[in-house]
Amino acid sequence: MNSRFIGTGVALVTPFKADHSIDFEGLKNLVAHVSKGADYLVVHGTTGESATTTLKEKQEILDFIIKENHKKLPVMVGIGGNNTTELISRMNSCNLKGVEAILSVCPYYNKPSQEGIYQHYKAIAENSPLPIMLYNVPGRTGVNMKPKTVKRLAEIENIFGIKEASGDIVQALEISKINRKDFLLISGDDMLTVPMIAIGGKGIISVIGNAFPVEFGEMVNAALKNDFVKAAEIQRSFTEINPLLYEESNPVGIKQTLEILGICKGNVRLPLAKASEQLGSKIEKVISSVAIK
Repeated sequence: MNSRFIGTGVALVTPFKADHSIDFEGLKNLVAHVSKGADYLVVHGTTGESATTTLKEKQEILDFIIKENHKKLPVMVGIGGNNTTELISRMNSCNLKGVEAILSVCPYYNKPSQEGIYQHYKAIAENSPLPIMLYNVPGRTGVNMKPKTVKRLAEIENIFGIKEASGDIVQALEISKINRKDFLLISGDDMLTVPMIAIGGKGIISVIGNAFPVEFGEMVNAALKNDFVKAAEIQRSFTEINPLLYEESNPVGIKQTLEILGICKGNVRLPLAKASEQLGSKIEKVISSVAIK
């Protein structure tokens, strides 16, 4: 099963209409667009604004994406939280038909110890209906899951990998030394994808792949084939646009990019605010630097 999540995963945005209801037509366009280059789809991550969609909406969105997944790409769903008992209950009450794995973010806000992080993931892995991918993103959670903790968790059979988004390549290198052949190290930072693969990573769960799935997929495939000259060349084409995607917080920038490309509207839900005119102008100016296919 682990090989199903090698390559380019795209953390899908959730398109909204002007009244902030779910834009299912935009979502249909997005799934079709992303499927041109993605190896798998990731639903309800941070990029999907999972913090501001209801449980009912989450199920409707997931069901719709599975229905529109005509290429039958593997689907991973984000189910995370900082209340372990409630999280286990939610995992087991969702209809996960058509889903192959769960991406679960490190508990946020509580700032647990490394032992607390270990026990949290151990508990959900033992009670999950699907295999678990860890997700370390200290910039959002306020706590860093250290390599020693990841190594302990890799000994649990139902945990099969980690989306590592600490931005620390040395930390990623330590994780890459885990002695379990089927444990996947996946980049959580688009601009560290090629370096991460160079040290043993197996791909990316991407934000920018929403807009440029073919180009990003080519880059990842080249790196996985050890063609780092080609991979680095493609990676460089994203250096101007990537920081703009986070200038007013994710997914504001990527949604504005998708609106410019005519895929879906750039609306977001509060407390996020739609991209400013200034940001929109900057994105439009640099978007031509990526050779869209």
